[in-house]
Amino acid sequence: MISDNEDMLVLGLMSGTSADGIDVALARISGAPPSLNARLLGQTSFEFPHPLRKEILRVAEQQPICAGELSQLNFRLGRIFAEAALAACGRFRVSPKRVSLIGSHGQTIFHQGLATRYFGASTASTLQIGDGSVIAARTGITTVSDFRPADMALGGQGAPLVPYVDYLLYRHPKLGRVSLNLGGIANITVIPANAKPSQVFAFDTGPANMLIDALVQHFTRGRERFDKDARLARSGQINPPLLKVLLQDPYLKLKPPKSTGREYFGAAYIKKLLVLGRRYQAKPNDLIHTATAFTAASVADALHRFVLPIHRIHELIVSGGGAHNPLLFGQLSVLAKVRSPAENFTALLKKDFAQTLAAPAQVLPRQTKQGSFMSVLASSQFGMPVDAKEAFAFALLAYETFHQRPANLPSATGASGPAILGKISYAPAA
Repeated sequence: MISDNEDMLVLGLMSGTSADGIDVALARISGAPPSLNARLLGQTSFEFPHPLRKEILRVAEQQPICAGELSQLNFRLGRIFAEAALAACGRFRVSPKRVSLIGSHGQTIFHQGLATRYFGASTASTLQIGDGSVIAARTGITTVSDFRPADMALGGQGAPLVPYVDYLLYRHPKLGRVSLNLGGIANITVIPANAKPSQVFAFDTGPANMLIDALVQHFTRGRERFDKDARLARSGQINPPLLKVLLQDPYLKLKPPKSTGREYFGAAYIKKLLVLGRRYQAKPNDLIHTATAFTAASVADALHRFVLPIHRIHELIVSGGGAHNPLLFGQLSVLAKVRSPAENFTALLKKDFAQTLAAPAQVLPRQTKQGSFMSVLASSQFGMPVDAKEAFAFALLAYETFHQRPANLPSATGASGPAILGKISYAPAA
């Protein structure tokens, strides 16, 4: 066992619900909480081969697959993750022999955080594939994978897990902060000023890039995978009646802890959204713009429902692929000025449309009831590139697992207690 005093080079691998590729982060980590030292040394990303990504999304949408095919996909993804880790070492100019550990989130193909009846028993479950033993064997690096089940075994939802890292990165003695990640799904971590770990809570607010990307792919017939620079959305308009309907979604009203994914906001939801678009006569780009506004407004709704009534928040720190979307970032900045959930999000976005086109670096204050200011900031302003945080997080979570320390936050996941996360696959014997 490597001691806490020794530096470890750790690779973090992350593939999110959008399955748009593998993010890789290289971190140098030492120490132990509360004096844990972690520094990002590099980040890169790799796309999945198109046919493989198509199959991942098909399976994640709960389309039929036999046990043999699922087993093959699990091992094939293990090789893909291993190849990404080795290729990243090449880009970072670091020999794999110098890397002590890999933390691989894996590819989520099913997640049901809330238990339902299954063969006579209340059951919740999650499944991330990309076998850790394959990664360890092909890279020669001990690998931690399958992080979520340990939390779920203690009654938690297995998500979100990144709040442990958010707390280490962003806790502040005087400032209340919310860390917002805009991946396929949007999730927030609430870190009150001078918070103890037990005071941190987190949950998925709803969709982020998932709906936007799916609509773009649908309307461009696969020629484009996402709305680069919000070009399509900005050529359309918000459809107010449609946005109002979307903001009545039952998921938004569920109290935390809660988590969601492609099972809820996937293909079936897109079909419903397309039907609603026709009903409210929304043109394709209007629908993309409205879906973008829905993401921003659902985050604001979550803040007003579950956060601002009980905590003073000074800064909203944004990361994830959605932070590159200038329209989405601008809408978040506009909605940060809302003083009461009674205000009409749709009307405000339409009124301040010019501001929603602001560059992601723009910071707009918001006067809260407590008299403080909330600013909308990119995580890059805190030294963490917006595309790196989740991969970095799983490097750090793997480090904690390797040192036999729990790294879930029960206040975020709903677990009955701390859990040492993940399964360790050791590198082959020399």
